[in-house]
Amino acid sequence: MVYNMDKEEFIMKLQHALAGGISGSQTAEHVRYYREYIDSEIHKGRTEEEILEQLGDPRLLARSIVDANRRSGAAYSAAQEYDDEVGANAREGSTRGENTRVRRVALPGWLVMLIIVVITMLVIGVVSSLLYLFAPVIMAVLIVLLIVKVIQGSGRK
Repeated sequence: MVYNMDKEEFIMKLQHALAGGISGSQTAEHVRYYREYIDSEIHKGRTEEEILEQLGDPRLLARSIVDANRRSGAAYSAAQEYDDEVGANAREGSTRGENTRVRRVALPGWLVMLIIVVITMLVIGVVSSLLYLFAPVIMAVLIVLLIVKVIQGSGRK
């Protein structure tokens, strides 16, 4: 199916279709990706028309991206608020001449649980090692305290 559009029209339609379904930073990331993809394919010798025909309708492509994003569990409203805040901070930093770069990393749930288990095991290991190391000292102190208590108790009779 031929859509008879150029690269800029394709990108504009894709960006417009993505705008309401995913965060601003995600939209910009996808638009940048497809712009670079089209450019790289043109450099390989393909025509713009061939590439756009292969990609298909930008609205269907956008719908697929939004659906995949929803299936992955990304929450649009929270991400949008965060992106708006980070974007505003980054813009303020760039106007003041600062080099501000914010990067979000989302870890899968199983990895978070693994990290928590490993940290817990490390804490238990350190505490056990300390108890093992100081056990003779603790035992000696307890025995001395017991002897003192017994002596004090027998002196009162």
